[in-house]
Parts: sequence; structure tokens; C-alpha cells
Amino acid sequence: MINPLKITEMLSKAGEMQEEMQRKLGETVVEAASGGGAVTATMNGKKELLKIHIDSSAVLSLSGSQPDVEMLEDLIVAAVNEAGRKADEAIKSNVQGLLGGLQIPGMS
Repeated sequence: MINPLKITEMLSKAGEMQEEMQRKLGETVVEAASGGGAVTATMNGKKELLKIHIDSSAVLSLSGSQPDVEMLEDLIVAAVNEAGRKADEAIKSNVQGLLGGLQIPGMS
């Protein structure tokens, strides 16, 4: 027989774990670069883009008669996507840490 008091306790613990996870994800910061560092994207564990840095050398390459804006756009997309992958890795790591090694399908 299931003890209703235990269910309430388990739900409370689950809520605490969720709050802790959200806090950790907000504090987790990842960074990824593309184009040899021409563009750097900084993102938190919630996959919110915090900052984009574009090196001045990448901007100087846009000053010609035929500026390659498309290449700069591609570098930005690549840096943001890589930061997103790193954020995913951080999320998995944080979840596994909170679960104490408990294996949940889809989280490995």
C-alpha cells in the first residue's frame, strides 16, 4: 500500500530538485568560437544567448567593395550552434549530478 505522506514528501523533494536545477542552469556559462576566434558566443545552461563577440578582424574584412557579410553570418550561426551543444552537455551533466548516477532513458 502506498503511504500518501510519502507521496507528498517525494513531490516536495522533486520540486526542490527542479528549483536547484534551474538555479544551476542559470549559473552555468558556456562559450564557443568559430572562424578561429573571429566570433565567440556565450550562452547559459538555459540556452539563453548572453553575449556575441565579433573580433575586429572579422569586421575589417567587411570594409572592401564586396564585403562578405554572408561569411560573418555563417560564423555567428556556427558559434551559437556550438554554444548550444555545449549547453546541452552541461544540462546532461547537471541532471546526472542531481540524480546521483540514476540512469533515465533519453538522458545518457
